[in-house]
Amino acid sequence: MQILVAGATGNTGARLVRELAAQGHSPVALVRESSDTGKLPPDVTLRQGDLTDLDEDVCDGCDAVVFAAGSGGDTGPEMTDKVDRDGAINLINIAVKSKVPRFVMLSTVGADKPDQESDLAHYLQAKHDADEHLKASGLSYAIVRPVSLTDDDGERDVVFGSDVDVKGKAARGDVAAVLATAVDDDDWTGKAVLMESASAR
Repeated sequence: MQILVAGATGNTGARLVRELAAQGHSPVALVRESSDTGKLPPDVTLRQGDLTDLDEDVCDGCDAVVFAAGSGGDTGPEMTDKVDRDGAINLINIAVKSKVPRFVMLSTVGADKPDQESDLAHYLQAKHDADEHLKASGLSYAIVRPVSLTDDDGERDVVFGSDVDVKGKAARGDVAAVLATAVDDDDWTGKAVLMESASAR
């Protein structure tokens, strides 16, 4: 499958690109002109684009899209809205118009019911809005909601759903592996699932 990865140069996205390639897929890394592509495999296909101003043909030729982007922890509410909410929603809309068969969203714990008293309230609301838009889009989708992320590779020993400790940890390597699985695993279709790395317990 040819799979567009938004956020491909990020800490999770770069792992995802390598994971997809290892599974025999053809990842297409969505990158900005200023992006550092040093973490990506040298032979990966690059497609230039900015989540704050996407071209209508950005999904052309792709069998799936994975949104693994994030505005980052140091950005303010405006950039959170531009990337995590509006960027995701715009990419979903383009995927619909391009008739992309599958859309996988990297979301977060707490996005189902954003806690307005949380320090992350604005971010959680942005992720919630994007998730809900995906659910209503008509696309075949999967939503992965990891708990707090670490930069570990993980051991691919993952806990899902109601067994997840919401205050636990999820290794980025495990998250990338789960996202790659969700691209073509029918068991993920139409689901939004919490995940945690068992090895982090």
